[in-house]
Amino acid sequence: MEAEALAVVSEFDFSFWSLFARATLTVKLVIIILIVCSFWAWSIIVQRSVVYKKAKWEANRFDRAFWSGQPLDELYEKIGAEPKGRSERIFTAGMMEWDRSHRSDGRLIAGVQSRIERSMNVAVIREAESLQSGLSVLATVGSTAPFIGLFGTVWGIMNAFIEIAAQQNTNLAVVAPGIAEALLATGLGLLAAIPAVVFYNKLSSDSERIIARYESFADEFATILSRQLDD
Repeated sequence: MEAEALAVVSEFDFSFWSLFARATLTVKLVIIILIVCSFWAWSIIVQRSVVYKKAKWEANRFDRAFWSGQPLDELYEKIGAEPKGRSERIFTAGMMEWDRSHRSDGRLIAGVQSRIERSMNVAVIREAESLQSGLSVLATVGSTAPFIGLFGTVWGIMNAFIEIAAQQNTNLAVVAPGIAEALLATGLGLLAAIPAVVFYNKLSSDSERIIARYESFADEFATILSRQLDD
């Protein structure tokens, strides 16, 4: 009897497309959702990795220019009113407030130091929001995909038991296809969730280091301007 059941099971096609085609509508929807989530997560992973690499390169380039001894006014004029790099935008925010704080007679308006610091803090916050865009999607996929897959598995197993009851047969030929279809949803859920969680942690750490670098630069720049004000 067992040999006969195994022979029947061997005739089934357990490829992904075959399992998907035999699955119920609910399980098919779960599988489609998980595939979309997986592609969405990977698109964010690739895009954010490129953005962070570019941000680090821009920060290194700007640091070399800023600490080269070049006068800040010349560097500001060279960058222009529409900077392309993130570090340049933070620097420009401080310099623009510095220029606005000068009266027509050349004297500075009171409170310039605090205004410069606030301007750069706003610029840092804006860049931080831009850098961390999309990371919440990775967190959501990482936390929900296993449960979505589990729902598909539970639904598939329930239908497998219904099929067993309808045929009044519990041999392997009846059980195996339904269980395989159900477990496919769990596998896809884990396939979507694991990379999302791993790269969420990595990209979050990378973004925090970049943001900390921006904040450190803003503090150093504010200190330089403070010394100039004291002089």
